[in-house]
Amino acid sequence: MIGVGIDLVDVQRFRTVLHRREKISERLFTKDELSYCKTASDPTERLAVRFAAKEAVMKALGVGLGKIRFNEIEITKDMTGRPGLQLHGAAAQLAAHTGVRQWHISLSHTSSTAEALVIAE
Repeated sequence: MIGVGIDLVDVQRFRTVLHRREKISERLFTKDELSYCKTASDPTERLAVRFAAKEAVMKALGVGLGKIRFNEIEITKDMTGRPGLQLHGAAAQLAAHTGVRQWHISLSHTSSTAEALVIAE
């Protein structure tokens, strides 16, 4: 195992940030993530859990905020709904440099909290 990351996001606080800073979603999420999240009547829970996952990825890689851009970490899902990761740019380079060959990710959210656990192998 290379690293473990976990993060918890307060959904209401995240909603406030999204409303106050209109363009922040474009900096945090990929177009595919935004498209998927916007299919929900209230996309905030889905966005918050993806944000938590991105922070958990950074923790698993042993870096803090600013080392990689949030939109270089993409939270995906397969045909069964199982979450996964796709890294781009500096995030992909850092993962390759640290020897990450496989990711494990678990996401959970309610109307009040969003949590993500990430393991890098």
